Amino acid sequence: MSETATTQATSKIRFPSGGGGARTCHVIVIGNEKGGAGKSTVAMHLAVALMRMGRSIGVMDLDIRQQTFARYLANRRRWCETRGVDLPMPIEESLEPSAERHLDAIEAQEAERFKAAMARLKAQCDFILIDAPGSDTFYSRLAHGAADTIITPVNDSFVDFDLLAEIDPDTFQVGRPSLYSELVWDCRKRKAVKEKKSIDWIVMRNRMSMLDARNKRRVGEGLKALSARIGFRLAPGFGERVIYRELFPLGITLLDLTEDGSAVAFTMSHVAARQELRDLLIVLKLPGLAGERIPF
Repeated sequence: MSETATTQATSKIRFPSGGGGARTCHVIVIGNEKGGAGKSTVAMHLAVALMRMGRSIGVMDLDIRQQTFARYLANRRRWCETRGVDLPMPIEESLEPSAERHLDAIEAQEAERFKAAMARLKAQCDFILIDAPGSDTFYSRLAHGAADTIITPVNDSFVDFDLLAEIDPDTFQVGRPSLYSELVWDCRKRKAVKEKKSIDWIVMRNRMSMLDARNKRRVGEGLKALSARIGFRLAPGFGERVIYRELFPLGITLLDLTEDGSAVAFTMSHVAARQELRDLLIVLKLPGLAGERIPF
């Protein structure tokens, strides 16, 4: 491994500190209502990054059918067991769908299960990361309502943009917000009334091509216009890199590549990808991290 790869400049998170006080648990939901945007990759790398910054992390995968995030964690446990490596692991809670037959009974049971799981994690964790499914489910609505921060990864296409708002096919002007945007808006209003605080909504342009293109610029312009209208913040996302797909079956992340037993060669592309993760952490402005050095 080269000296360049192993000796990297570290960054600091710079934003106004909210002061001291008792520890509270901050809930981060990675969600949209479309698959393939990279939610599980974002959730996994963010969880490992926060653990490597000394924070205790709880996680839930609410995509009960596909379970990509849960399988990523299972692959990570297997990696540790087979290689005798001690990697940081989050505290995981799993939820089952209700077996009740009537909608009211289903929602009552799932609400109780979600509430109990959240209570267990909040008692132990600084942050909870929830990977929401790419569809509208009751568990997903509960998670969005409980969020302090919502991260919505979108790919650079108008297929993904349609998740947030309509777009005029002739002028490319942004139209009315989509059902998902309305869901987040409703959750923000309810939290403001109930807890006297809002949900910080971040939209990150994920799996971005390294090439400039007219469509890419138009999506960027549309997101800027929409962010001003409905009040989300834009964040840099992860580039379209093969390494993310290669790491999934191993259960490791970019931050684990220097661990013993890792057979993945570390390249300058990985250095750039780590910088993308640092940039995301800085933009998120998560509580308790103000001024802290990012150790990767």
